[in-house]
Amino acid sequence: MAPERAAVIVDIVDSKKLVDRPAAQAAIEGAFAGVDELIARDVPSSGTEPLVATVGDEFQAVYPTLGSALEATLAARLALPEGIDCRFGIGWGELREVGRGTRGAVQDGSAWWLARAAIEEAHDREDSRTPTLRSWFATDGDVRLASAVNAYLLTRDHLVSAMSPRARRLTYGTMRGRLQAELADAEGISQGAVSQSLRRSGGMSVLTATAALKAAL
Repeated sequence: MAPERAAVIVDIVDSKKLVDRPAAQAAIEGAFAGVDELIARDVPSSGTEPLVATVGDEFQAVYPTLGSALEATLAARLALPEGIDCRFGIGWGELREVGRGTRGAVQDGSAWWLARAAIEEAHDREDSRTPTLRSWFATDGDVRLASAVNAYLLTRDHLVSAMSPRARRLTYGTMRGRLQAELADAEGISQGAVSQSLRRSGGMSVLTATAALKAAL
């Protein structure tokens, strides 16, 4: 039986509207490299495949746990440069190697099928009643788990979408373990202003919720 993993498909929101597409691609890849570094600190390399560009405006990644996938997708949104956003589909299921290609292993399995369905669902919901939604989760097993995780994603994405660029930077910096004094120096503000921003933007609440889910999943 193939192992279960969290497969993640990422696409760039409104990629055709970007004025300098190559520069945007380079900026996204740089941001995702930082995310991969963050996740590698406490997630075993076995079963983990970092965020890599595939075709067109898409990226893919694999994580050994659902919790690490949720952490990575949050970090990815926070790390993106101003004016660029991405959409995420997370699928939990079987993942198996079916061959070898020029880029390495060719994979298949329900994790990828579910990730594709999830990102399509995220797009549909974003276009309807939840315009701030950027992430969705799908699994073919536990409906209650999917409902709980998607409730978290709906709330998380709403808060992140409402953040100013500075609030995102401060939240991401905190996620990476940087001290508030260090973040204050980088932004040219007081340490008290950093603390206030993390409270008012919901950044600290998002980080606390994500850490709790990561520990549970």
